[in-house]
Amino acid sequence: MKISVITPTYNSEQTIEDTLKSVCDQEFKNFEHIIVDNESSDNTLKIVDKYKRKSNLMVISEKDNGLYHAMNKGVKLASGDIIGIINSDDFYSSREVFSLISDIFNLKNDVQGVYGDLVYISKKNKDKIVRYWRSGEFKEKKLKYGWIMPHPTVFLRRDVYNSFDKPFREDLSLAADYEFLLRLLKIRKINFFYIKEVLVKMREGGLSNSSLKQRIEGWKQLKKSWQINNFKIPKFFIFRRVFAKLGQLFFVYLFVLKMFL
Repeated sequence: MKISVITPTYNSEQTIEDTLKSVCDQEFKNFEHIIVDNESSDNTLKIVDKYKRKSNLMVISEKDNGLYHAMNKGVKLASGDIIGIINSDDFYSSREVFSLISDIFNLKNDVQGVYGDLVYISKKNKDKIVRYWRSGEFKEKKLKYGWIMPHPTVFLRRDVYNSFDKPFREDLSLAADYEFLLRLLKIRKINFFYIKEVLVKMREGGLSNSSLKQRIEGWKQLKKSWQINNFKIPKFFIFRRVFAKLGQLFFVYLFVLKMFL
């Protein structure tokens, strides 16, 4: 079994090395790492170049039309049996992540996707956890409360991705990953397996959270994700989603406490 990991990049010199190192250091070595770069003008590609000898890297650098266009290009290039996507300011939490993923897919032939938990870390201090996204088992009724699994932790069989011409809708600049997963869960009803472990560390302050204006636009696109698939938008959908995220702050304390027990 081979794993393909896709990382879109654009002027990511401050964070890309953590991403590269977390992939390169995996105990499971049958993987490829595809870097889809949007013509970075900083030192991103120089840093990537340092890892070409250490890791099975494929690098393309050309103008793209945004994050999800880059992801779609990466999916087309992937040759692995399993595909994961991790952004250039995120990194895997341990050296065992790929081993966990491969073991589950090898043991459970009916499983089409795997996901786990995620922690948000401070931009300035990657050892400081600010939110703990405990995914939990999927139940369709949770979707009404804005639930979705964290996309950076999701690994899918390649044939799931290949069943779409373009998995990610490029017109949803802030919510295409949400819409894609919503489609998989409500229409395709694919079988996901939940790993009760933190798989990814994500720096806080992503594109959709960079300003109030972006948050509002992101909420609009979440609702649009339901509309374009002919789903009825749940009542108080955004309020429920925001309220549910408050629980992630509580789980930080539980997570930290567990580390010392």
